[in-house]
Amino acid sequence: MADENDASNKTEDPTQKRLDDAHDRGDVAKSQEINTWFVIAGGTLVLSTFSGSIGGGIRMPLRNLIANSWMIHTDGPGLMALAQSLEYQLIAVLGVPLLMLALAAIAGNMVQHRLVWSGESLKPKLSKISPAAGAKRIFGKQAAANFAKGIFKVVALGAVMAAILWPERHRLEAIVRFDPAAVLGATTGLALNLLGAVVALLAVVAIADYFFQYRQWFERQKMSLPEMKEEFKQSEGDPHIKGRIRQLRQARMKKRMMAAVPKASVIITNPTHYAVALSYERGMSAPVCVAKGVDTIALKIREIAGKHDIPIVENVPLARALHATVEIDDEIPVEHYHAVAEIIGYVMGLKRGLSGRRA
Repeated sequence: MADENDASNKTEDPTQKRLDDAHDRGDVAKSQEINTWFVIAGGTLVLSTFSGSIGGGIRMPLRNLIANSWMIHTDGPGLMALAQSLEYQLIAVLGVPLLMLALAAIAGNMVQHRLVWSGESLKPKLSKISPAAGAKRIFGKQAAANFAKGIFKVVALGAVMAAILWPERHRLEAIVRFDPAAVLGATTGLALNLLGAVVALLAVVAIADYFFQYRQWFERQKMSLPEMKEEFKQSEGDPHIKGRIRQLRQARMKKRMMAAVPKASVIITNPTHYAVALSYERGMSAPVCVAKGVDTIALKIREIAGKHDIPIVENVPLARALHATVEIDDEIPVEHYHAVAEIIGYVMGLKRGLSGRRA
């Protein structure tokens, strides 16, 4: 009952991380019918392409063996040498066809999913011996689909084979009277026709079964809302922690800005909402923003500037533009050089005038 409730709560499509984790565990969408189709199709290709060479390659060493049987040494070394010779000849004849069958089996997996390297399926699990899990496997959707698929294959393959073999029934009856050497040639074409029909029929079964298996697998990977939230926390970080980190960064930046305000050359304001502190010394290529802020931070910048006799200049458009385009410790943009240069020149002129009066 709990499993049904859990399944009903999993209404969200799986994330890419969920799918990748399933692949790493070896849990992938896989249809055995696809593998079967590739092996049978590969066998059909091997039979149609290499049947003559395989038959000739096997016949010749066996014929030589029988013709020269009187020369065979029956002692231990002689029999070992004979077995080794036959082994090499059979490998030479069957090596390429067997390699093609192996590649077909591998291709059957590769077309369904990328390579899987996981030992998860080898780990012992109590669910594998659980009576409830066993009953679910016997009476579940997968078992029903396999039963229906098996019935369909038996009926369909039986019908196809009957349709091909029935017109050949008289010929098949006469095969028993053929010379043994002629039987192979007479049955090869018929066998290829049967295999071709089987391959075509199994292709339909394999495609339908793959889509069914993929849908079943996709449904298993679905997530509930708590699972999605937990995955988000793990992959992106806990929002509360990220918010706290952001607050600490803002506090450090604010403290660093306030410490830099006394070193500023001028404060440009709008005058109540924005404040931008610029620093400039001879030899610098352009003024640098050492602090900026709005509302309460802007007010704090003006307070510190007032305590340290930093000139405050009101320029509404320039203050807004600088606040929007320049970051802390960066030089001001080129388009603001002229306006800022006039202000800094004016401020330096005031400082020189004040210095002259004091002297």
